[in-house]
Amino acid sequence: MSSLIFKICTIEDWAIADMMGVFAGSEADLADGFIHFSSDKTIETTAAEHFAGHDDLLLIAVEPGKLGNSLRWEPARDGTLFPHLYGTLDPEITTWVIPMPIGESGLHVLPELDE
Repeated sequence: MSSLIFKICTIEDWAIADMMGVFAGSEADLADGFIHFSSDKTIETTAAEHFAGHDDLLLIAVEPGKLGNSLRWEPARDGTLFPHLYGTLDPEITTWVIPMPIGESGLHVLPELDE
């Protein structure tokens, strides 16, 4: 199991965050009042259900311990726990940022996430 959590973000949104020095969230994050993250167990489903067909995405990895008390693990409708950040994300604390290309299968190509 990975000790990282993951954010899917558009290239444009991340470029703005990188330039400004802070990521406040995507439109969906701002509407919900927190930044949505996924675990290594949920990232594939998140990509397929919420980002299908988008070819302008990045996968951002963060160590949860760097987010302090602003990070909460909360249940989704089906009871699965997801990490939610009630605050902003400093791009400087990310572990890595990589492109999320769409593979021949039509699904996003994700790296091996377990350590």
